[in-house]
Amino acid sequence: MKREIVQMGKKVLRKEAQYIEPSEITSDTIQNIITDMHESLATQNDGVAIAAPQIGESYQIFTVAPFLFDEPEKEHLVYINPVIKERSKKEKWMHEGCLSCRWKVGEVERSLETVVEAYDEHGQKFTVHATGLLAHIHQHEIDHLYGTLFIDKARKLRDMTQKEIDEVLEGK
Repeated sequence: MKREIVQMGKKVLRKEAQYIEPSEITSDTIQNIITDMHESLATQNDGVAIAAPQIGESYQIFTVAPFLFDEPEKEHLVYINPVIKERSKKEKWMHEGCLSCRWKVGEVERSLETVVEAYDEHGQKFTVHATGLLAHIHQHEIDHLYGTLFIDKARKLRDMTQKEIDEVLEGK
């Protein structure tokens, strides 16, 4: 079921999300949350990923939009209890926004590469090395799981113009 995306100011976005016991990953509760996350993310023209706290659930889960990959069925789209095991020393200031900080944008300094260990929606542990946008997503979404929003780290933070908002809403 599609859920409203929680906006800044709500307590769930500022607390550390709950670790999920691996034996609980396949439970109806967790599986339903994952489904709700996918459905909520799919309603957003500009959304590339979403964390469970963004739909009001304080669990260590994030999902990545399948359209980011040439072959989404071969990629990990669900990350449960994710941990950044390594990150490159090389960083870059990159443009960023957030579905829970609607219509704000800025630049955040992020590592260019990450190695993340997590569980998938079937309870299988995996490790993924990412560069570029996916490494950026890993860092942004894992921040959500610890109560940090991109606005806490951003420089050149600003409200989007009405023209920019309209383009997002029109799917351009």
